Amino acid sequence: MKAPFEELAALDRLVHEPARLALLTALAACESADFLYLQRLTGLSKGNLSSHLSKLEEAGLVTVEKQFKGKTPLTRIAVTEAGREAVERHWRQLEQLRGKARRWVPRGSD
Repeated sequence: MKAPFEELAALDRLVHEPARLALLTALAACESADFLYLQRLTGLSKGNLSSHLSKLEEAGLVTVEKQFKGKTPLTRIAVTEAGREAVERHWRQLEQLRGKARRWVPRGSD
């Protein structure tokens, strides 16, 4: 059996990065979320969160809508259909790799 660990290199690095995977997973579970909620949820700094969201937005995986609630800025983020599909595909791939890794037997250990 081919070692499943080689397949890890084929994972989508944009989605696989831990902060972005957390963001996409959280956003896939709701209609949308505001910036401060995502910051509290992930523990990321404002700058780091903004950077990750920009990368996801550039890839078409999330939409970022900036508006005002009274005089207070409000940024809402939602996962796109492409983003939802990407994160679901990623979790399926991880589960498949986990299963393969459990069944893997190193050569020479028979």
